[in-house]
Amino acid sequence: MEKIVLGMSGGVDSSAAVALLRERGYEVHGLFLSHSGLDCGAALRAAAETGVPLEIADIGEALEREVCRRFEREYLAGRTPSPCIYCNPLVKFPALIAEAERIGAELVATGHYARTERRDGYTALLRAHSPNDQSYMLCRLPQHILSRCVFPLGELDKQQVRDIAARGGLSSASARDSMEICFVPSGDYGAWLEGRGADPRKGDFLSEHGETLGTHDGLYRYTVGKRRGLRIATGKRMYVKRIDPNTNSITLAEESNMYITKVEISGFMRLRPELGDSFHASAKLRHSRSEHACAVEVSGGRAVLTLEAPARIPAPGQYAALYIADELVASGIIERSE
Repeated sequence: MEKIVLGMSGGVDSSAAVALLRERGYEVHGLFLSHSGLDCGAALRAAAETGVPLEIADIGEALEREVCRRFEREYLAGRTPSPCIYCNPLVKFPALIAEAERIGAELVATGHYARTERRDGYTALLRAHSPNDQSYMLCRLPQHILSRCVFPLGELDKQQVRDIAARGGLSSASARDSMEICFVPSGDYGAWLEGRGADPRKGDFLSEHGETLGTHDGLYRYTVGKRRGLRIATGKRMYVKRIDPNTNSITLAEESNMYITKVEISGFMRLRPELGDSFHASAKLRHSRSEHACAVEVSGGRAVLTLEAPARIPAPGQYAALYIADELVASGIIERSE
């Protein structure tokens, strides 16, 4: 029986994945990725309920180095980071692969809603067959990691997964999904940043014409597109359009001025090896179900996406994931848009 290492958080997705992997004939070994302040109780309970041997790996040092510092740096620079996207290739999956190599396993698995398929000498990353698709969150996984991945939930929707967990008598079957960042369990990333020494320096809210509209509470408490909590009275709905760390100012705009047709990305990465420098794709500009048809022009490590129809301004620092049909073929970091 082939061994496989499954990342187990204790939630319903990874817990239900145990049964699906066993149906495929795998001998499942669990790994809980631990760091300061993270409770492993749910994972221990899931392992006991499923009869899976569970190891606990401390990823605290790698998480701080590769994720937390970058998360802090990006917010302080007026950008909006995507910690899970760069944690996956730099921390999470390397830890799973290290455990696989320790026990003599070739493959690793997680509870992500995505699929892989072997195609002409490479492993393609595909959307899940459900609205819960999480392929976007895996858009930076390189081939040497993707080729070792199994995503058993890729053919299922969330209710089917909960039904599997319920039939198995798992306590996670009715548990609420966790939405917070694992190293900011309170959900208040502003307080987390201030706990690390960030200075909540106040500055100006500006109109697009440079008029002062009010005072903000610190750049890192806002993201492009934010509307709630601005606490200004203009008689109109205003949104964060631009964050400028050089002047410590935030430019606001009405909803009608929050649309763009061109996006520039850096760190362009091909997931489909033979992908050319000019192609058409569908772009996800944030972790949502919205997609935008576009023409892509690549030059070196950068690319320009020209959208066929206007889209809401994406936040710099977020990722653009590019799809052709069901395949995620490339990705990059959003730098600017117009």
